[in-house]
This record gives sequence, structure tokens and C-alpha cells, in this order.
Amino acid sequence: MRLFIAEKPSLARALIAVLPKPHKKNDGYTETGNGDIVTWCIGHLLEQAEPQFYNPEFKKWSVDHLPIIPDEWKLVAKTKTKKQLSVVKKLIKQADQLVNVGDPDREGQILVDEVINFCGVSKAKNAKTLRCLISDLNPSAVKKSVNSLQKNSNFIPLATSALARARADWLYGINMTRLCTLQGQKSGYQGVLSIGRVQTPVLGLVVHRDMEIENFVSKPFYEVLATLKTNDGECYEAKWKPSKACEPYMDEDNHVVSKKLVETVVEKITNKEGVVTDVKETIKKQAPPLPYSLSALQIDASKRFGMSAQNVLDTCQELYERFQLITYPRSDSRHLPKEHLKEVNQVTNAIKSNHNALGETVDNANLNLKSRAWDDSKVTAHHAIIPTSKTLNMSNLSSFQTNIYELIARQYLIQFYSNFEYQEKQIDTEISGGLFVTKQKEVISQGWKVLFPAKLSNNKNSDNDFSAKKLPNVKINELVQCINAQLIEKQTSPPKYFNDASLLSAMTGIARYVQDSSIKKIMRETDGLGTEATRAGIIELLFKRQFLKRNGKEIRATDVGKELITGLPVKMVVPDMTAHWESQLESINQREMTYNNFMQPLTIQLNQLVQNIQSIDFQALKGKGKSSFKPKTRRKSTQSRRTIKNNLNKS
Repeated sequence: MRLFIAEKPSLARALIAVLPKPHKKNDGYTETGNGDIVTWCIGHLLEQAEPQFYNPEFKKWSVDHLPIIPDEWKLVAKTKTKKQLSVVKKLIKQADQLVNVGDPDREGQILVDEVINFCGVSKAKNAKTLRCLISDLNPSAVKKSVNSLQKNSNFIPLATSALARARADWLYGINMTRLCTLQGQKSGYQGVLSIGRVQTPVLGLVVHRDMEIENFVSKPFYEVLATLKTNDGECYEAKWKPSKACEPYMDEDNHVVSKKLVETVVEKITNKEGVVTDVKETIKKQAPPLPYSLSALQIDASKRFGMSAQNVLDTCQELYERFQLITYPRSDSRHLPKEHLKEVNQVTNAIKSNHNALGETVDNANLNLKSRAWDDSKVTAHHAIIPTSKTLNMSNLSSFQTNIYELIARQYLIQFYSNFEYQEKQIDTEISGGLFVTKQKEVISQGWKVLFPAKLSNNKNSDNDFSAKKLPNVKINELVQCINAQLIEKQTSPPKYFNDASLLSAMTGIARYVQDSSIKKIMRETDGLGTEATRAGIIELLFKRQFLKRNGKEIRATDVGKELITGLPVKMVVPDMTAHWESQLESINQREMTYNNFMQPLTIQLNQLVQNIQSIDFQALKGKGKSSFKPKTRRKSTQSRRTIKNNLNKS
């Protein structure tokens, strides 16, 4: 008997649908017509053992125990899914051959592999184990994957990199959380000072932004705006572009800070003749924005509806599991497999049926268009989030669910609209030796933007960037007259406090917050801080730990969060370490680095951090925190209890 072990029930259902009938459903597995059996995990069925499993003395938090570094790592069954683990374990023993059907990524590989190894599979059976890579739940794509099985042993480096990351996160989180909490308690803090490889740099982002705003001193800077008149009596405005010689009078943002210099420019050009030195006209096209990944959806939903990242994730889970209205939501991809083009008519008809307000949008769509979204090479473990062909009475949905469905549907429909086109025109004018630049954009064709009125638009090139008044048709060497020159005084502005959208954007685009150029490059090539599935939970955890607070839509650090970040060594609160780890983990996957070469330096670093942090004084936290806030070392799921229950039954 051949046993397929899927990562989750939804993947198992897609697999079962393409296997021979009849299908016989059982408790925790399904038998198919050709004798194959499909069973499933429910995410991770196993988790890293708590410290007390290695030594009962570790149940009590003590500096003397640190760093805790297991000699032999242990996994234990997760309480909520013990029953399914028993089913899988029994089937593994009965099977002649196993097939790993985890998601085609690092986490999906280890999730199934660790169950197989936990069940004590023989070397012979392990060697025969196959790998099924499914990134698209479309039946034809699933069938193709089933017919293209590979040796599971080919993916050992991928599993090893996942194992290294899981263990490294455990070592870092357990040891640093215990040590910082104990140091805090010595100083009179009541509560847990939670530390994590990702959560602590995220908190660092907020703290440093808050401090930057707090310490910001607004300064004046100056611009010159000239009004120019052509021989035909037409007028246009041009902004002074300071030359290289002006750099000593400019700040790091290229603002001119010398009022005297600007006054001199105004005096020199007023009522003087100028000459057009260059005219540029460029037609530009803007393709439709790609369908949503989870982070992109969370960012837009925060801007549009003020929803938190966790609220968006929970809403998506309900739309996916309970109503089957959208595809798998925890995706980091914004592309679609070409196979899905076969379902365009069914999906668009479902959108029209489900959402009356989008009916006209569906009617006006050109379903023969194929946007850049359809690209098999850019589909990762999952494709972008799009509507399904399921129809439903939408009155059964909450306002949040309706809003999120509309966002996803609209983003899908714009793939069948033409490009937004505009003309970008620039006139360069020289007056008294100074360069004055005029820029203007004119809309040629709205294209996909007809789906985004101003109130709905979160995209670049908003309506404010475009002018209804056209620039005059001047030519190079044409003479113009400066009939007016204005000195404009402005004030530098502090950065804005983070909100849900901007914090998520910072986590996904973390490279711009890194100074080291080599580290910056690594972060550009990774998914940023956290993953699509964990970012919402990380932000929520920081609120639960009393490190973050809300002030309206703004996210700010609490005094506790600020004191924690400012007290810790710099390398613990910046994203550089995460980038370094990701680089090494990818090297393991590429067989360029071994597991031991990754883990050994980490244990040395842990010993150094333990010594460093023991000298930290958290006196500023004295009397803060809640005594009822009990220390916990196990990271909670990022989903709500209700969502977890739905996962067990429907995912």
C-alpha cells in the first residue's frame, strides 16, 4: 500500500480528488480505488520539547541553567492533534511506500519528514520514500504532480535547513527570553521579557521610529518657483534645481537650507529672459498591480478598512475554510499558474454572482487579456490569493468578510483590464545660469484604474499627480520671460508613526532598514522579517507582551518595549542577524554549508550573549508589568481559537 501524507486536510482533499475512485472515507484518512491511502497532518503534529523534557530542573527558570543546549533534540506530540498523529503513525507502519506531500518549501518538507522520522521508519522504507510537489490545487496540476514523483532523499538539504532554523529559533528564544525575564525580575519587573529572532527586531523598528520622532527637530528649507511666459503668452511654472556648487548649503535630503542663497536666486531671475534647453515627452504604461499575497492584502486592508494584520488573516481563513470563496490565504506569491487560465470564466461568473457591485466590472473585463500575473516560474509553494468559482449568498458574510472578498476579487479582475497609460512631459529652462525644471503628467488612458476611484486608490500615481492643464508646446532654444519668482519656505517633517500597514510594509521590505550593504542584499532576496503566516501573530504577540500599544491607528512602543530595546545589545534588536541566518540556511539548502557549521557558531554566540546580558540593568522597568503574566516558553499559534478549530475540521 502506498501512503500519501499531506501537510494539511485541504491539500489532502485536492489530492484525493484526482486519485482513482471509489473513495472510502475513514477517520483521519481516505482509501482510494487503486489501493492508495491519503492521510494528512494538520500543520505541525510535532513541536520542539520544552526544556523540562531534557532536565526536570529546567522547569524552574534559573540563570545557572543557561544557555540550555540539548545534546539530543526531542520532539513531542502537539496536544490538539494527538489523535491525528496516532492515525498517521499507524498508517506509516502499515504502508509499503510513503509519499511526502508537504508544501514545496522548507517548512513543508520538514513538517512531513519529522513525522516519518518520529514514527521510527526503517532505513529501507525511508530510502523508498517519494516526494510529491504540489503548488497549485487545480486538478490538472495536482494530477501532473502525482505523475511526477521524485525521491524524497533529493530534498534532504531542504529539510536540514528547516531543521536548523527551527532549532536555532528554539535556542535563541528560550535562552534569551529566560535570561532577560530573570534580569527584569531582579530589577523589579513583573512579567515576561519575551525575546525572538524576528519579534525583537520588529519591536526595534517601532522603538527606533518612536525615538526618531521624539528627538526630531524641524528645520526650515527653501525652494524657488519661477513663473515663465512664452512668446505666445502661455505661462508655466518651473522649480529651481540647485547645482553641484550649492551642495555645501544643502542637508542630507538635498534641501537648500540657506535662505540667503535662495533670495539671491530669486533676485537674479526676476524679470530676466530664459531659454528652453530641453523638452522631453515620454509615453508610459503601468501594468495592473499583481493579485494579492497575504502581506499585500493585509497592507491594503489596513489602509482601506483599518483592519489589523491578525483580523485580515482570521477573515481570510474563514473565507477559505468555511465559505471556500478564496484560495489558500497564507501565500507569499503574487503570481498565478497558467493552468488557472482555464477557470477564468467560472471565477469571473462567480464574482458577478456573489458581488453585485462588481457585476459591471466583470462585464467590461477583457478575458482574453493575459497579464504578467500568469507566470509558472514565479509561483512558489502557493499561488496568489484569488476568488474561487464558488457562489454563495453574501448576506451570510460579515462586513469584514465582504470587504476582504471585494478586495481580492477586484485585484483579480484588474488582470483583465488594459494598462494605465500617461504622458510624462519635462521642460528644462535655463535662467541666469540656473536650471529650472517643469514636470507634468497627463492621463492618456485610465485602463485598469477605472476600477479604482480616488477613494479606493492606494496605488502610486494617484490623481493628484496628474494635471488637467496642459503645458505649452515650447521648443528647444525658445526664449521665455520670468515674470515672477517666489521664495517658498518649508519645514522638514518627522517620519510618521507606524500603523498596521506601514509596519507590515517595513517587515516585508526590511532591507531598507539595514545599513550593511551585504546584509541589505540578502534581505532583498528573502521574504523579509517573518513569513506570510507568522507576521500577524508576531505583531499581536508584541501587543500581548505589553511591548506595543495603539494610539488610534498608530502603533507605538510602550515604556516597557522601549526600555527592553534600548537595554539590549544592538545586534539583538536589528534585522542583520536574521539576514545572516537566512543566508546560511540557504547555503545549507544548496549543499554549500553543513548543519554543524551553522549550529556551532550559534552556541558560541549564545554563551557570549548570556555573559553580556547578565550585566544589563533593567531598573527602569521596576514596578512595571503584571504579576499575573506568567512566563511561557512555547510560542502560541498565530490564529484565534475559533480559527484553530476550523483548521482541525476543514483546512
